[in-house]
Amino acid sequence: MNPNRHSPYGPMPGFAVPPQRKRGKGCLYTFIGGIAGLFLMGSCVAVVASTSDSSSPDPAPKPAAETKGEGERTSGKATRKVTNGVGRQYRDGKFAFTVTKVKKGVKKVGDQYVGDTAQGQFVFIYVNVKNIGDKARTFTFHNQTLIDSKGRKFEADPEASLWTDQDSKSFLQQINPGNSVKGKLIYDVPRGTRLKAVELHDSMWSGGVTVPLGNR
Repeated sequence: MNPNRHSPYGPMPGFAVPPQRKRGKGCLYTFIGGIAGLFLMGSCVAVVASTSDSSSPDPAPKPAAETKGEGERTSGKATRKVTNGVGRQYRDGKFAFTVTKVKKGVKKVGDQYVGDTAQGQFVFIYVNVKNIGDKARTFTFHNQTLIDSKGRKFEADPEASLWTDQDSKSFLQQINPGNSVKGKLIYDVPRGTRLKAVELHDSMWSGGVTVPLGNR
């Protein structure tokens, strides 16, 4: 029989109560082990994600830039501006124009008996006009403007054209589709004028085309 069971004074001397086991260190080790496990799991996830990214296919290459047309430069250099359009064909409406020659410094047109004298100097613009439409058309002296280097505009002198050769008078005729006529436009401008361009029109309602003359 246990002598301490019914004793009101606690256990008898000589029978010490065994101490309880401490659990602090065990909990600490468990906590540290849990953190280490979480760290290892995170490292594994990062490795898997990195492997997945590296194995994904590369993005498709961007399409190359479109090549410009034949009339434009593709080397990256600026397109050279045309400053002299003599000999080149320009179009406005149903007419194609080619300035073939420019003559300055003419003082008089006509012959020794009749003619016209310039206030300054006459300028001859030799033009080839081709009908590129499907109906007969007439090219006239009107609406054909000469421009100098100062931006001044000069109208053609139809009176002076009456005293010149047959080439200028051909502009008064109708031009059938596909046919061409040659003639010259005559302008009375101040002496020393530098010619920048001539603006040619299919008609008074057309937008016109500017033919550079090279500031001659």
